Amino acid sequence: MITGKEALERLREGNKRFVSNVGGGQVQLHSTRPAELNQPHQPLAIVLGCSDARVPAEIVFDQGLGDLFVIRVAGNIVAPSQVGSIEFAASMFGTRLVVVLGHTQCGAIQATIAELQQPVANQSLNLRAIVDRVRPCVEGLLKTDLRHDMAALSTRAERDNVRASVNKLRHGSTILEQLISDEGLLIVGAEYSVETGRVEFFDGVDIA
Repeated sequence: MITGKEALERLREGNKRFVSNVGGGQVQLHSTRPAELNQPHQPLAIVLGCSDARVPAEIVFDQGLGDLFVIRVAGNIVAPSQVGSIEFAASMFGTRLVVVLGHTQCGAIQATIAELQQPVANQSLNLRAIVDRVRPCVEGLLKTDLRHDMAALSTRAERDNVRASVNKLRHGSTILEQLISDEGLLIVGAEYSVETGRVEFFDGVDIA
């Protein structure tokens, strides 16, 4: 079984390859041969990422078929279905790394800021459910001087939203808490830069 630390290093190396390819004008995705997929499913990492089309986890980490167990939802929020999916993968496949992957220019963050500044009448209840999960990361910031700088506000909110999701996973599931304590499960936060292609790990890597 690959450890969380080993998996994290493989993702870092994969992102370096991706950035290098982007810089050279080529984006390549390592492809696992179909015959190899008949082997037991053992993804090296679980990635909870945003649904944004610019942030496909397999590509930005230069991984192939079967390498990642990916859950994507607008705003990389944590709801029961996401927690259950992560519990399933960590328990069933023995995966020991969970990455919450946010990104710059996040539309869910921007939509939440806009909603708090000027609420929309008759907003979809489904969309509101996403906004309400992001809301705590934005409300406090709107009471600071950051409210005068929307770019800086968005940047801070994107990071805080990742941290909030990481915290919910670490402390909102008995199964994950036990895997962290007894099996070395790592849950870390990261941010993908749409501008550069680089992924920065910034929450939880101090214990990795």
